[in-house]
Amino acid sequence: MKTQEEYLQGLKRWLRDTEDVPLEEMSDFFAKRLDDYEERMSIWEKSYRLMAEAVPDECRKILDLGCGTGLELDQIWKKDPNIEVTGVDLCRDMLEKLSAKHPDKRFTAVCQDYFQYDPGHEQWDAVVSFESLHHFLPERKKELYGKIYRSVKAGGVFILGDYIACCDEEETLLRDVYLSRRKRSAIPEDRFVHFDIPLTMAHETSLLQSAGFQIEDIMDEDAAVIVCRKS
Repeated sequence: MKTQEEYLQGLKRWLRDTEDVPLEEMSDFFAKRLDDYEERMSIWEKSYRLMAEAVPDECRKILDLGCGTGLELDQIWKKDPNIEVTGVDLCRDMLEKLSAKHPDKRFTAVCQDYFQYDPGHEQWDAVVSFESLHHFLPERKKELYGKIYRSVKAGGVFILGDYIACCDEEETLLRDVYLSRRKRSAIPEDRFVHFDIPLTMAHETSLLQSAGFQIEDIMDEDAAVIVCRKS
């Protein structure tokens, strides 16, 4: 297992090696990788199962933000095939693949930016998101977490599975590179690009708590799965 120092050295080498690689628009990035996406994402299998296990047994209605092809939903529907799901994602091709995999499920696909999507007020027993929100700055996430909190029913949960920065140095390094590359390429603020800018666990949970959530559990397997409760 790599030490933190070894990991950071490797990350810095990768950033130097990819310095001239242009940032890809988010939906285009995933559409181009659709054919082998599920194979590549299979490394998170334990985390998908943990997310499904964290869904309350009484859950009837779920909102999935950045659902992709629904690998977390595969596990959730194994647990309860009758759960009704609305999935929001920028990539239409992925939503179509998800719908094709589960034609018998109660699934509504929404091809939209989830920062603009209106999740309503106390509409959902659970909101889930897996490996999606680490692409966005904390200022945007704080606003979204507030909307999620308002959209979850009293006693409901927000289950976040995501990449977590190992330390402040990684968080700051990636954020600085991200902002520098956006500025260099004159990318408009409203255009989403694929680049990882994860937060540390302390900063991620602080944002969730500032929205009103109570942190009920943190399961750290392949990706961290954070279970947040609306009291």
